[in-house]
Amino acid sequence: MLAATREQLIEAGYQATTIAAVARRAGVVTTSIYRRWPNKRALVEDAVFSALDTANYPPVSGDLRADLLAWTRLFLVASAHPAARSAIPGLLSDYHDDQESYRRILERGEQPTQEALRDLLAEAAAHGQADPDCDAGAVFELLRGATLIRALTHGTEDADVFCRQIADALLAVATTAAGSAR
Repeated sequence: MLAATREQLIEAGYQATTIAAVARRAGVVTTSIYRRWPNKRALVEDAVFSALDTANYPPVSGDLRADLLAWTRLFLVASAHPAARSAIPGLLSDYHDDQESYRRILERGEQPTQEALRDLLAEAAAHGQADPDCDAGAVFELLRGATLIRALTHGTEDADVFCRQIADALLAVATTAAGSAR
């Protein structure tokens, strides 16, 4: 059903993706979908954000720049997938009117990701690769914002160069104490 949802998003776009269309494509009845997902939004979230689930987080290598590069690639590739590029603008619009869905996506994706990045930065600080007082929230916001906008506007065009540049920017934030100027 998730694969059928991604295919439907790519083919028809977010607005035209319906539970009925996904069910037809997957060869199931709509009630099969509704047993697992309460609505289209939840189904689409699972279909497009599964790459960012905690099981897919990059392993810690001991090299902070390499780790930040891996995180940047993960975020860019996940956001640049054609299904994600189709779904994200519609989801963002829907979240404006549905705070409960937005809260759910925060709990499912944003909070665990921020925690993993905080842990990565704490480990890096313990090994002298990051400032112990760096702003982990700023690292997350830069990572999410830069990769999301890049993915939506350019996909994975020049991804290697872009990812290296963003990893370097993330490293600069990670090696600076929160609130200090360089």
